[in-house]
Amino acid sequence: MERGRMSRVTGRPSELPMRVQDSNRMSMVYTTPQSKQPSFGKLNIPKPQSVTSERRTSFFGGRTSGASMPRNSTMSGFGGSEKIKDTRPLHDKSFVQQCIRQLHEFLTEQGYPGTLSSKTLQSPSTKEFVKMFEFIYRQLDPTFEMPNLKVEEEVPAILKALRYPFVLSKCSMYSVGAPHTWPQALGALMWLIDNVKINWSLSKQELLFSDFGEDSDNIEEGAEYNKLFLDYTAETYSKFMQGDDTFEDEDELFLTKLKKLYNVDEALLTAMEEKYRMLTDEVERLEKESQMDRLTTKRMEKGKLQTDLKKLQSYRSSLDTFQANLENKASELTDELENTVSHLESLKHERDELQLRLKNQKFTPADVERINREKRELQQTISSLSKSLEDAEQHKWNEEIALAKVKEKAELKLTEYHKLARKLKLIPLSAENACGHDFEIRPFECGSGSMVQNRTQIQMLLRKLVSDVEEENSRLANMKLSLEESCEQVNSNIMDKSNDIKQLKEQIRKLDERLDCDMQELAREEGDWAEEMESVENHRKLLEKKVNYGYDEAVQQLKAAQQQYHLVLQETNEERRTVANNLASVFTTATNHLSITEKCLEDLHSRVQRVCSKAVEEDEAVVETLRDTLKSFISKANSS
Repeated sequence: MERGRMSRVTGRPSELPMRVQDSNRMSMVYTTPQSKQPSFGKLNIPKPQSVTSERRTSFFGGRTSGASMPRNSTMSGFGGSEKIKDTRPLHDKSFVQQCIRQLHEFLTEQGYPGTLSSKTLQSPSTKEFVKMFEFIYRQLDPTFEMPNLKVEEEVPAILKALRYPFVLSKCSMYSVGAPHTWPQALGALMWLIDNVKINWSLSKQELLFSDFGEDSDNIEEGAEYNKLFLDYTAETYSKFMQGDDTFEDEDELFLTKLKKLYNVDEALLTAMEEKYRMLTDEVERLEKESQMDRLTTKRMEKGKLQTDLKKLQSYRSSLDTFQANLENKASELTDELENTVSHLESLKHERDELQLRLKNQKFTPADVERINREKRELQQTISSLSKSLEDAEQHKWNEEIALAKVKEKAELKLTEYHKLARKLKLIPLSAENACGHDFEIRPFECGSGSMVQNRTQIQMLLRKLVSDVEEENSRLANMKLSLEESCEQVNSNIMDKSNDIKQLKEQIRKLDERLDCDMQELAREEGDWAEEMESVENHRKLLEKKVNYGYDEAVQQLKAAQQQYHLVLQETNEERRTVANNLASVFTTATNHLSITEKCLEDLHSRVQRVCSKAVEEDEAVVETLRDTLKSFISKANSS
């Protein structure tokens, strides 16, 4: 690890231009140790820039459009990328309500600064949606700040940068709370919350290494290292500003100081270099073999490493359990010791109280007996009265329940009556069939006599209303008879109209002849259309030839990408070998640490046993002294 950190400071690829590409190394050199954080186990999400910026860049490449944009993706067809269909039931009300509850719980648990209510989450405004989106995204990137202008374009751009699989249109951001757009926006928020939870779960995993990349090696913190590092950067930057591109003397001096600071063993480094050379020869030999044999070997090595890791984890868990048991025993002994001390103090206090009470006692034993007897009688009286009070309250509660049930039944019947009266348009007072009368029954407002009077009055009004309805029914029957007579007259008119229909049929025959002439004209036009279709087919063949040419270019780009993939695969294999070496050193360090921890625990256990035994002996001596004192006190009391 020390060698990798040194090579990162001094190394530079020789095939790169001197003054241009070396800026990456210099930018890494000026990074302080505190600012470098591990990125393994965490979503590496870049901070999105403003959409309005002309120089927007991201890890997806520049977002340009038009014919000049080359097609680098081999997954899209000639008609462009296909849209993925959203299979979530976003238009199901129950699903939407469930998502709203989950969103409310997440925002509440994470301390959302704004106001949350059911009405707000049912149809939020664009401003409220942007606030919630910004708060959730800050769980991934705490330094994110939403721009004040064109947030309707910024939110879809951020989701696209996060590879949100569905499309959230820019137009929908202008009316987020609308019924047809809010489910899609809510689905995007739930997807973002899932990413946040995945990020949290990955960051909480206990990993042996924070990252395996070259740019993420841990840098040791400390005042001495910082001083050396700052001196080195100051000297190299000064020479860089003077025009120098190589810093071999400074690098050698810096390496010497680092070795002295961290007590680097040269013999160990030499042995590691020899081991590295042997591993390199082994890798070259394996690379000459077939790809399948290499894959099988790597899988076997991976299985062995996983088995060793599981054994180490199980051993560590057993040690943790053993340590927890020892801590529990120590805490129990400590509690027992504290209880013994507190019991001793209580005995001393009780002895002092008894002595004080004996000195200040004024009552005779007969008075004490009489007071105790009166106390017992009063307690019996209080218990009997309490029982009587509980019986009375229980009886009152039963009566109230019965009254509530009767009242509930009456209110139910009254509700049915009012519902039927509203259907008949008798309620309220200004209804169509009320005729200025009040048919509504208001219970529990007056006494029982007024209720009976109100009921009689309503029954009289309803009887009158029934008689009026019957008269209206007879009037409608007479009207029906008159309508039947009118129907017979209409039938006679229908006969007259049938004669008119015959005349219209004659006119239709003439129109059919004219239609035949028009069909012949259409046949001539179809011939012209066939000639035009032939010309269009020729144009289509020409376009197909051009498309095939574009396909050949895409195949060439695919071959170039495959070559790049093989290069990346070789680099990955080298990193894996480095990880295997690091794992071996970590296992050795962990074994030594566990043995030291076990010895410390054994020493601690022996010291705790000695302290506990000594405390128990002292407590027994104190208790024996108290017993002797109590016996002498009892003997003196009996003699007096």
